Amino acid sequence: MDFWKGVLNNFFYILLLNLLYGVLGSEVLRPRGVSLSRAPLYNPEEAFTCFDKSKSIPFSHVNDDYCDCSDASDEPGTSACPHGIFYCVNAGFKPMNIGSSRVNDGICDCCDGADEYASGAKCINNCVELGRFAREKELQREELLKAGKQLREEFSQKGIQEKQQRKEKLMEIEKNKEEADRVKAEKEKLKNEAEELENTALDYYRKLEEEQNKQKAEAEALKLRVEASDAFNRYDLDQDGKVSFSELQQFETFDKDKNGEVSEEEAKYFLIDQEEADIEKFVSDVWNRIKPYLMIESGSFRDTKDSDEKAVEEEEGEFNEEEQTEEDGEDEEENTEKEQQEPEVQEESPPPIVYDDETQKLVDAATAARNEFSNAESAVKDLEAEIRDIKEYLEKDFGPDEEYAPLLGQCFEYVDHEYVYKLCPFDKTVQQPKSGSMETRLGSWGHWSGPDHNRYERMTFERGQACWNGPQRSTVVTVTCGSDNKLTSVTEPNKCEYVFEFSTPAACYDLARDPQENAHDEL
Repeated sequence: MDFWKGVLNNFFYILLLNLLYGVLGSEVLRPRGVSLSRAPLYNPEEAFTCFDKSKSIPFSHVNDDYCDCSDASDEPGTSACPHGIFYCVNAGFKPMNIGSSRVNDGICDCCDGADEYASGAKCINNCVELGRFAREKELQREELLKAGKQLREEFSQKGIQEKQQRKEKLMEIEKNKEEADRVKAEKEKLKNEAEELENTALDYYRKLEEEQNKQKAEAEALKLRVEASDAFNRYDLDQDGKVSFSELQQFETFDKDKNGEVSEEEAKYFLIDQEEADIEKFVSDVWNRIKPYLMIESGSFRDTKDSDEKAVEEEEGEFNEEEQTEEDGEDEEENTEKEQQEPEVQEESPPPIVYDDETQKLVDAATAARNEFSNAESAVKDLEAEIRDIKEYLEKDFGPDEEYAPLLGQCFEYVDHEYVYKLCPFDKTVQQPKSGSMETRLGSWGHWSGPDHNRYERMTFERGQACWNGPQRSTVVTVTCGSDNKLTSVTEPNKCEYVFEFSTPAACYDLARDPQENAHDEL
């Protein structure tokens, strides 16, 4: 309040000076365009010295419409010096400075029309009306600030209270975590002890299982060798201890394309592209390629979506485009008859191992210990997450008096003809088409970015979604004093750079007013 009283006192002081000048103008001698504070520098009884001390000129050359001084100080009331300054008295309103280039340009810049004394422009002196309007506006602003400051005080109390509650809760949770860590360590110790007993008891069953698997593997290998050896003897027509491609050509089974004969290429395919194979080569490699065809021949395949040729050739990776094209052109009924898949290998699983009662008790105890440790570990993680969230909250800058804290968790919308924009303080800014499709993130909370005298005048949101062939989106939010929280405007002055205007009681500081607003030449 003292600040505004000072502003009003200053305003009326300037108004009084202007009135005095109007009444006693003959006693305060100064050239046109010169302010009261600089009047002593223009003494008609003496030569005029340029402000930059570059030269002295007869006083009659002041305001003679010719620029003598390089700093334009000799022509305050004309437009002779383009970089000069003309002082508008504006009695009844507030004084102001304008560029001398605007003097006598036909446009009334001073509310009292003093800048157009020789242009013929018909200026109306509306300084009194402007002054009255300014005072009314000032009173409205003062009322808004008064109401806003009251709400800001409420916001601040809520923020301070919330922060204090979070601090107290943090202390409680950290204490609970100490106990949870102790329980976790205890459960981990019990789990390790139970697992040690379990492992000791299960060693016998693991060895038993390994032995069973070994026996099974040996039996399967023996069975495979017997099958392969029987086939080898069957295909080794000349009993020379080798199976050649010419011998395989004698068996219809190897007619892959079903054209009535086994070609040399087809026979060599089953011999792994070799001309012949001995018993060891046959058992280790050749038999794995021949066996699926024998299973087709014996009907071991079950009907599925693929033909018998496809099943085998897909397994071996031998399909070519010509064969595929041929099969695609076959009669649908014929394809249906041939549609089959590779055989299902039904492996006999060994019977499950049944533990004795004592071992089963150890296994159950270890399982229970693992579950208890897992629950204790989850409890610690939950507490750690809660501690992390509270610390993150306590580290946030909610203003000098925590007045912005109540805005956390809220979102405010602004709707234009095409989009809905959202501001979620301390979180994000987004844009969403009115059609309701997916949101576009315009930025994530970054930091306060206002000027030194009040850094809480602006919020910066960074690292939004990238624009097409452009940078990541970002948003600057200008925060002003208002009687309620409201997002008042959204613009995009540059590609992918957005500017939001947001009013809130939290911004109703005395220092929120523009310090330059009431500046004038006298101060």
